[in-house]
Amino acid sequence: MITHDPYQVLTSWNHSFHFCDWSGNLSFLRMLSLYNNSFQGTIPHELGRLSRLHRLYLDENKFSGVIPTNLSGCSNLEVLSLGGNKLAGSIPHEMSLLSKLVGLAIHENKLTGGIPPFLGNITSMEGFSAGGNPLGGNIPDTLGHLKSLTEFYCYDCNLYGSIPNSIFNLSLLVNFSIPDNHLTGSLPLEIGNQLPNLVWLQLRNNELTGVLPPSISNCSKLRILETFDNNFSGKLTIDFSKLRDITYILLAKGNFHGRGEADDMRFIDSLKNCTKLVALDLGECNFIGVLPISIGNLSDQLSKLSLRDNQLFGNLPSSIGSLVGLTFLDLGLNQFKGKIPTTIGKLQKLQFLSLDSNQFLGPIPDAIGNLSLLNKLFLDSNKLEGKIPPSLRNCKELNGLNLAYNRLSGNIPKHLFQLPSLNYFLNFSQNRLSGSIPSDIKNLKTLSNLDLSYNNLLGNITSNLGECISLTTLNLRGNRFQGVIPSSFSSLGGLGALDISENNLSGRIPQFLERWKSLEYLNLSLNDFEGEVPVVGVFANASAFSVWGNNRLCGGLVTLELPKCKEMGIKKKRFPFFILVIVIAPTLLILLCCVYLLCKKKRNSQPSQSSGIERFLKVSYNQLLKATDGFFAANLIGEGGHSFVYKGILDSNDDKSVAVKVLHLQSRGAHKSFIAECEAWRNIRHRNLLKIITSCSSTDFHGNDFKALVYEFMPKGSVHDWLHSSAYTSKLNLLQRINILRDVATALDYLHNRCQTTIVHGDLKPSNILLDDDMVAHVGDFGLARLLGTELNQNSSSGVKGTIGYAPPEYGFGSEMTSCGDVYSFGILLLEVMTRKKPTNNMFIEGLSLHKFAYMALPDHVIDVIDNDAIVLQSTEANARKVEECLVATIKIGVSCSVDSPPQRMKIEIVVNELQRIVDMLQNI
Repeated sequence: MITHDPYQVLTSWNHSFHFCDWSGNLSFLRMLSLYNNSFQGTIPHELGRLSRLHRLYLDENKFSGVIPTNLSGCSNLEVLSLGGNKLAGSIPHEMSLLSKLVGLAIHENKLTGGIPPFLGNITSMEGFSAGGNPLGGNIPDTLGHLKSLTEFYCYDCNLYGSIPNSIFNLSLLVNFSIPDNHLTGSLPLEIGNQLPNLVWLQLRNNELTGVLPPSISNCSKLRILETFDNNFSGKLTIDFSKLRDITYILLAKGNFHGRGEADDMRFIDSLKNCTKLVALDLGECNFIGVLPISIGNLSDQLSKLSLRDNQLFGNLPSSIGSLVGLTFLDLGLNQFKGKIPTTIGKLQKLQFLSLDSNQFLGPIPDAIGNLSLLNKLFLDSNKLEGKIPPSLRNCKELNGLNLAYNRLSGNIPKHLFQLPSLNYFLNFSQNRLSGSIPSDIKNLKTLSNLDLSYNNLLGNITSNLGECISLTTLNLRGNRFQGVIPSSFSSLGGLGALDISENNLSGRIPQFLERWKSLEYLNLSLNDFEGEVPVVGVFANASAFSVWGNNRLCGGLVTLELPKCKEMGIKKKRFPFFILVIVIAPTLLILLCCVYLLCKKKRNSQPSQSSGIERFLKVSYNQLLKATDGFFAANLIGEGGHSFVYKGILDSNDDKSVAVKVLHLQSRGAHKSFIAECEAWRNIRHRNLLKIITSCSSTDFHGNDFKALVYEFMPKGSVHDWLHSSAYTSKLNLLQRINILRDVATALDYLHNRCQTTIVHGDLKPSNILLDDDMVAHVGDFGLARLLGTELNQNSSSGVKGTIGYAPPEYGFGSEMTSCGDVYSFGILLLEVMTRKKPTNNMFIEGLSLHKFAYMALPDHVIDVIDNDAIVLQSTEANARKVEECLVATIKIGVSCSVDSPPQRMKIEIVVNELQRIVDMLQNI
């Protein structure tokens, strides 16, 4: 259609060529935009001929290959946008020739090779976007030459090192976004004066340290302040009243507690002028103090508020009800007390509400029923009592409800089962609910997870549960249900976990359980089931199911050690007894002779120590009585919550000393402790675990139950004795301490990662670490152990979970015991071994703990917290520096293992490697 062509540029476009093959000349082109198409292949190097091109937009396509070096021929280029493609390789050096470049966008590609320093020579640059590339390297100091730079985006670029000081001299910088990297170092105290034009400051998920500078208050245009997932510390002193345009304040996972003070939340007062605030996330910041009434003065635009996992105490102010714009409120894992204010019912836009793991008491307020848009409600792990309010029926959008670990009573209200939206979870466990399961539960056809464990529910399990066909987990454990497993359960073929243990259920194990392909965990223990245990499906894996405590079961896997089932059908004709005697007697005589000869041969061959007394050696009450001189007080060498430990000598143990642990069966939980320890020892054997010789389950001379465990005696006592007993005049040196810690870590690594079934020790502390003649450490006392995925994984609110000071904080809120909990205990153990301070020391008050005591000493003051007996003066300054390096590395391990958040704790296999490295360093000094 073009008729006027004075320069003849279209003469080559004729019918002889397809238009896709036309090689016309567009040398006067100023802008080429192919944005958001599906072009693929490499970027044509011919584009470099467009010397007059100002803007080139190739972003959001499928270009691959490298960035063409020929683009340097576009000497007038001002904007180059290549983001959202599949480009690889490094940023070519020829780009430094694009001296007029104002904007460079290469984000969301596969570029490597780091941010090249030569980019600092393009002084016209105003915007640089490279996020979402695995660039690596650091931020070049030369970028400080880009005095016109206003936007810098390098999120998720695998960057290391510190932020160069020169960056903070770019006074025109508006958006500075470098989240999701590995950047270290601190922010300059004058950042707010150096970068007064900041609108976005995004630093999340790095490794930055130091304080958040108060000068940020001077960034009056700031809208986004995002620093969560770093290591910032020190009291938060930013004056937010100057930040009137701020919309997002996201500071979670810092350590903003001011030393020796408990008013960390005073800064809330300064937020009242932030009328545009939409989100305030201050979770896991270690704030200590009360939540001020001024919380109610925050913006009515505030949609998200999280103060989760701090140390806030006192009553929750009723002024919280003024935040009528909230859709998300999380105040869980604090120490709030008193009643839940009824004003919370004014937050009618709420979709998520979590008040879990506090100390709220009294009834659940009826006003919660006003939250008609609520999706998820977490009130678990408090001290709430009374009945479940009927007003919850008004929460028509509710899809998840957790009221576990409270003191709620009465029947389960039927009206909850009229909520068609309830499809995610319903958890009423660990309460005092009574009555039966309402038949209306059949309405919850889309519910995935139901937990009614540890209540006082009784009667038959309603067959209507079989209509909840979407269930993936069902837990009815620890109630008083009776009767048989309803046949309607056969409809629940999607179940992955079923726990109906600790009830009064009876009958045979239904065949449909062995046919469920999705079932990964089944617990039928402590009931009255009878008949044969299947051996297919879930029953083919001994670690996937439990039938313990059902005395009328038979058959099943050999490892269950159940009696064989009696043969059914036609009774066989009895074989004449006298013929049996004639046949068997000579055979038995021959066998006895063989046994005698073998035993004699073994005695003459002087076997090694490891082939001596096995763990299944049988001993009686009388033998143990004699071994300990009648459990004489002078032989008492230890005492625990459920037991007394005596030193003794068994006649059958070659006169070697043993340790006899006698269970105090009148103590609550002693029976379960004995069973747990027997089961744990049956599954483990390791150099750094205490060797068990045998167990005894019998009666004493008065007919009372008697249970005991017999261990190899450890002549060097416990680590607790070496640290804290005045009877031990000599002390552990540094190398001995690190060796002991490595031994313990190695044992934990074995229990967690190298056993067929993961074993959680549950009570790691110095008194349970015993030393042999060679000062090799052995972990003992498995009375609280849990074999994950078996019947021993039994936790309840009344159950003991470790020892105060060593047990992780999550256990206090009702969490299941995990290997992460053992890692926390190990971290505290390590810090105690190195500082000789118990976690319950009187100095640890007002928020100070052994963990914080050690953390605050890192890295420059570690020598001040180490036990003096562990430090030996070195002959040279170089050696002294190496020792101090070892001390810092060791304390870092202890601190990393004992952080509050389980996922952030150091992996035990890494701990083993790090401690071995420290041992090697010390041995070379």
